[in-house]
Amino acid sequence: MKKTEMNNAVCILNEKYKNAECELKFSSTFELLVAVILSAQCTDKRVNKVTEQLFKVASTPEQFVKLSQEELENLIKPCGFYHNKAKNIKKCSEDLVKRFCGVVPSDKKELKSLAGVGEKTANVVLSTAFKTPAIAVDTHVFRVSRRIGIASGKNVKEVQSCLEKNIDRKDWSASHYSLVLHGRYVCKARKPDCANCVVSGLCDYNKKQNKG
Repeated sequence: MKKTEMNNAVCILNEKYKNAECELKFSSTFELLVAVILSAQCTDKRVNKVTEQLFKVASTPEQFVKLSQEELENLIKPCGFYHNKAKNIKKCSEDLVKRFCGVVPSDKKELKSLAGVGEKTANVVLSTAFKTPAIAVDTHVFRVSRRIGIASGKNVKEVQSCLEKNIDRKDWSASHYSLVLHGRYVCKARKPDCANCVVSGLCDYNKKQNKG
């Protein structure tokens, strides 16, 4: 895809999903952080069901520290990989209390020093809670950006680098949400709905399909 087509595709998607925002439910930056950790290989819909009950039991780092590993595992079990997620959330909470006075840091390096917080999680928190331009590459962003043609790369790191290069920094966060929603509801993994896609005329995948 040519640079001008990339710019057009990004603009069209951002206009289509101009009111897009994180679909995880939270009432504090810490709750967002926990929800994002739980969302790994799990749908936002399921995470929201789990956190609705979870945050009634504990909603601050101090309260999570007091939960036992077993108690936390039972509360988050429906999200899958609950043993590792509970372990990370517990350690993350402990670190926040000991090193950051219970406050989630806004610095990316500090965020990534917390247990369970990688590049994607840090970028979601930075973008959503602190309004810092960031592109979090989840499965939807990875698939859709490569399929449309606005990014290339064999892994998440390469795709993120490509997106950051091809999209204006001020549009990083909006583009992240646009790509997520487009992938979730239109450009689906198994069967993309090209007939109802606003960028089908620019999409590399659609061009190849029509050519074939």
